[in-house]
Amino acid sequence: MKRVVVFVFTLLTFSLFISSCGKGNRTSGQLIGVEDRPSWRGINPFGMVYVPSGTLTIGAGDQDLRNTYLQRPKSISIVGFYMDDTEITNNEYRQFVYWVRDSIAHVMLEDYIEDENGNQSIDWELPIDWEDELLADMYYSGDDVYNGNFSEVNTSLLNYNYDFFDTPAAAADRGQSPRNKFIQKRVVSVYPDTLVWVRDFAYSYNEPMARNYFWHPSFDNYPAVGVTWAQADAFCSWRTLIWNKYRPEESHSEGFRLPFEAEWEYAARGGHELAPYPWGGYGLRNTKGCLLANFKPGRGNYPEDGGHYTVKADAYFPNDYGLFNMAGNVAEWTRTAFAENAYSFYHDMNPDFRYDATTDDPASYKRKVIRGGSWKDIGYFLRTDVRHWEYQDSAKSYVGFRCVLPHLGRSMNDF
Repeated sequence: MKRVVVFVFTLLTFSLFISSCGKGNRTSGQLIGVEDRPSWRGINPFGMVYVPSGTLTIGAGDQDLRNTYLQRPKSISIVGFYMDDTEITNNEYRQFVYWVRDSIAHVMLEDYIEDENGNQSIDWELPIDWEDELLADMYYSGDDVYNGNFSEVNTSLLNYNYDFFDTPAAAADRGQSPRNKFIQKRVVSVYPDTLVWVRDFAYSYNEPMARNYFWHPSFDNYPAVGVTWAQADAFCSWRTLIWNKYRPEESHSEGFRLPFEAEWEYAARGGHELAPYPWGGYGLRNTKGCLLANFKPGRGNYPEDGGHYTVKADAYFPNDYGLFNMAGNVAEWTRTAFAENAYSFYHDMNPDFRYDATTDDPASYKRKVIRGGSWKDIGYFLRTDVRHWEYQDSAKSYVGFRCVLPHLGRSMNDF
């Protein structure tokens, strides 16, 4: 009898084991991959257009007048990506500034919410009482108060803290070092330098632009300027943060970033391989004699193109990818470090040359490529093949930026 009980128990246990293997995994012994994976239908980021994969020849242009071959012609391939259809505007960048300002206020007021694991985070639903005495340190005080206005926030306190993972360094390390070695922590002051309008031009009256350009509603849809390369990079990090936080159903493993130089040129050409300008033609005017971009015509007839300084970010006609002002208005930061002979060692697939210079590095290491020309440049700089640079820690009244977001998978547009 005892043997029968043991046999029945063993048989029952074996049956449960077989049952768990067959029904628990629901694989029936077949290789079908992990089940219950999230579905992915792609995304459509607001204010961005999709630039499909393709190829272009870089390097061939009028910039190398002495035929020094610093811009050696090279055929490269670019994988598809999303790009902002306009430069980042004052009002869009102001959202970043306000978010940093409000986060500091919430921390000072201890407006926290706690999850089930005891982790604290800012409770963004709580309104901010800007007259609370706990926020007194956020305002200018004493001799810094101007014209009796005690309600001005001290913009030097508006710092954004974020992490950056150095993927190329981690790849070169081949797993020999701990992960934290490649996590860089950065602190960036986010408020744009509004005084660039005065500093950039000697013996020129531009103080009204310095006082109003970033704040007055009439300039809301104009491109943000006075932004350093580091501030533009911080903006991209913040934009990734709020995208993933508030749209978890469209969580994207890649983040927003500045475009690489080759991506920018590819997008600017609008699908036309030999286009010297984003509109595809060989001149700066259309058949009616109208200028096609915002720049410095002739010997300095700034208002002839319709804008004495910058114009709205969606002014003029877009190129064939739907991108506005890829020539003129403001030059644009790219992710790429500047080197005169970069084309000689660029890879032909998604060219990428990065160097994150520190404050102790030589000035030549801090150069970042800017593209597109600006409202104060002559027409030559509007060409899609012309390269130029600015120091990454400099802010200018004629340099702005736009973001890109890598595309995951493939689109039918790529075929």
